[in-house]
Amino acid sequence: MADEQGFTPRSTDFSAWYNEVVLRAELADYSPVRGSMVIRPWGYGIWENMQRALDQMFKDTGHQNAYFPLLIPMSFLEREKEHVKGFAPEVAVVTHAGGKELEEPLVIRPTSETIIYAMFAKWVRSYRDLPLLINQWANVVRWEMRTRLFLRTAEFLWQEGHTAHVDEADAEAETIRMLGVYRTFMEGWMAMPPVLGRKSDSEKFAGALRTYACEAMMQDNKALQAGTSHNLGQNFARQFELKFQTAAGGEDFAWNTSWGVSTRLVGGLVMTHGDDGGVVVPPRLAPIQAVLVPIYRTDEERTLTVEKAHGLAGELKRAGVRVHVDDRDTLKPGAKYFEWERKGVPVRIEIGPRDVAKQSVMLVWRLELGGRPRKEPMLESVVVDSLPERLEQFQQALLDAAIARREANSYRGVTEYARLREIVEGAGGFVYAGWCGSPECEEKVKDDTKATIRCIPFEEFRSPEAPARCLVCGGEAKMEVIWARAY
Repeated sequence: MADEQGFTPRSTDFSAWYNEVVLRAELADYSPVRGSMVIRPWGYGIWENMQRALDQMFKDTGHQNAYFPLLIPMSFLEREKEHVKGFAPEVAVVTHAGGKELEEPLVIRPTSETIIYAMFAKWVRSYRDLPLLINQWANVVRWEMRTRLFLRTAEFLWQEGHTAHVDEADAEAETIRMLGVYRTFMEGWMAMPPVLGRKSDSEKFAGALRTYACEAMMQDNKALQAGTSHNLGQNFARQFELKFQTAAGGEDFAWNTSWGVSTRLVGGLVMTHGDDGGVVVPPRLAPIQAVLVPIYRTDEERTLTVEKAHGLAGELKRAGVRVHVDDRDTLKPGAKYFEWERKGVPVRIEIGPRDVAKQSVMLVWRLELGGRPRKEPMLESVVVDSLPERLEQFQQALLDAAIARREANSYRGVTEYARLREIVEGAGGFVYAGWCGSPECEEKVKDDTKATIRCIPFEEFRSPEAPARCLVCGGEAKMEVIWARAY
């Protein structure tokens, strides 16, 4: 149980800890609609910073933003049989509008492949129109039965990239390139290091030729599918007559890709860096990177410290730091400290009358990381000159800690089924082992342990020695895979 100010310890109940942090750090709240959430300003501020970074990365790789309708004709979804089968349990359908029953029901988008490729078919005529590189920022609805704030909700925010290409090689290159963009973002901005690889056929996107994923390890050693990129082949193009005239004068169907990340990333951030004091927000994504707290007892001291805090805040803003002065006189300093700690602001700067006299301040970092003490007395001039670099060092220290934790809980060369079960049913982690490629072996592990193949890792992430035998049946291993329980 949590005390009046603290949270349920992660080691006691990780799920309860997560829910408490999301609510009490004011990231999100429950909406009156079952399974939906309200994203509060602090949580939305983190999402906005994620959007800004990703959006620029998309534009730097040649993509343009557009917007497509929320409502999709039911007949569109039904054209791609694998697609409709994969989404059928989650689809929300509009049957009445304007006081009348609709002639054709409309699906509230669970994803936008169908409507987008129907439009692409109107716009593409020649190979000269390709590649067509489009992204949209939108909301989607998937009627989930078991929901959790940010991680799985009936409605969520995301971006979905959709592209069309002249051939499979170009589509495959795009699929892998965008997976790499996600990795760069997750490591560089979120300080959350994913493992990259291809999904097994049973785990791939409905209607895709191949699906690739970023799989990140949370602090409870479960996997989070943080982002996916799909080579859709020509499946959707065939259904929506997305054709083009080739350079040789013939006609062919376009090759499509789609890729996306969502507000699930905010949940991933919480579970990667949070502690028993609340969330910890990496500096690059923090809406407020430094909060200045004046400390005073008298009206005279209040005037002195508040004026100094605002002056220093101005200098820090000019240095590129996102700062906030908490000069509320309705809360004592201790209450302010607790609020900003649970919200995860990277550094707090305390300014008291003695500090003003000495032209110094006290820096209090959200975590003790990278060998730096949590509390650092510092001259004002040094703070202004050094804080941007120190925030980057804090960012790097978060990434280093996450990588170390992932590697400490990754088990390579596992050859015995009993050992897989011991790990998965115990502390958890990523289990690297051989797989024969049989759906029966894959299903057995899922039935026995609730672990799934998270991905067939890319070469960079594979074990130095390839496994010889399937962990499940003992047959010849065709590939190495990563098993883990997941969100």
